Amino acid sequence: MGDPKEITTLQTSTIIISTIIGVGVLPLPLFAVRAGDTGAPLVTLIGIILAAIGLFILTLLGMRHPEKTIITYSQDIIGKWMGRFCSLFVIFFFLVLTGLASREFGAVVVSAVLRETPLEVTVIVMLLLACLSCRNNINVFSYIHNFYVPMILAPAIIVVVLSLKNANILYLRPLIGTNFYNMFTGMLTISALFQGSFIITMIIPSMKTPNKALKASFWGIFISGGLYLLLVIATVAVFGPQEIKQIFWPTLELARTTTVPGNILQRLDVIFLAVWVTAVFTTLFSSYYFTIHSIKELCHLKDHKMLSYFILPFVFILAMLPKDILQMYEVIQYVGRAGLLITIFYPVFLLLIDFIKSWRRKKSVSQQL
Repeated sequence: MGDPKEITTLQTSTIIISTIIGVGVLPLPLFAVRAGDTGAPLVTLIGIILAAIGLFILTLLGMRHPEKTIITYSQDIIGKWMGRFCSLFVIFFFLVLTGLASREFGAVVVSAVLRETPLEVTVIVMLLLACLSCRNNINVFSYIHNFYVPMILAPAIIVVVLSLKNANILYLRPLIGTNFYNMFTGMLTISALFQGSFIITMIIPSMKTPNKALKASFWGIFISGGLYLLLVIATVAVFGPQEIKQIFWPTLELARTTTVPGNILQRLDVIFLAVWVTAVFTTLFSSYYFTIHSIKELCHLKDHKMLSYFILPFVFILAMLPKDILQMYEVIQYVGRAGLLITIFYPVFLLLIDFIKSWRRKKSVSQQL
């Protein structure tokens, strides 16, 4: 890959955590409640399990090809041209994800904080920040994620713990929703919030010990998934399913209603928003970096730096396509669910073909002997 193998197992875990925890934190309880009502925690848990299966499959693929990313080893598995064709879909999907994430960030900031600021300004500022950061190599990329993870996790956990004093356990019963079709689609939507974990395919070739990638993936999905599950449980227990359906960003409302004992801080939502902005940056940073890094490998370029500015206008245009916030979330849910074909089923297909080819090679060698 050109970069020294300096990324540790811990850094790999922190990259996965900070990439997954992002814009989806705010509407997460709303998605879960719309799908399962009081069964929202169960919907979230199943979605996390599905995302974990996808991540472990990606990790196994990466460990079988520790010197290459999915853009290059897919060409070895299914052929040069078919691999490139499928890689184009992967790149375009993450280009769209980057645009939608920046648009969601802009929508929240304009609605909740900077109400007089044009939406385009907030979106382009965040994209420029990600664009400039992506000009560094993959080792600096890992250091940035490693630096921000404690700032993201600690305040979120504090909000969850402090909010539980207002919880009503009756809001969490029954544990299973009544509409199983909605629960199924909600599970897919929740799982789509973890698609940033696809970044593991780019990280493994730069790890010091690629054989520990599975351990890093486990802790990454366990911590980020655990936080998501706790947020859903706390939000449903405090507000109840019916009230959550009337709130656009339930997690933000949870922070607003949470107070620190002794009234040391009366507005936790301000701190939570600052943390959320950091989480959005790390998520955008990862999807943007993955996109330009993949384009570099697909086109056999020596450097990815020039691509950081090249794709910026395309990401901005994609971000501005939804007409309003309602259409934006409809698009996000649809794209996320459709994207599972790329982030889960495509790796499953590659792994099956890889196993078959490996079995045939071993069988051929044994016959020759």
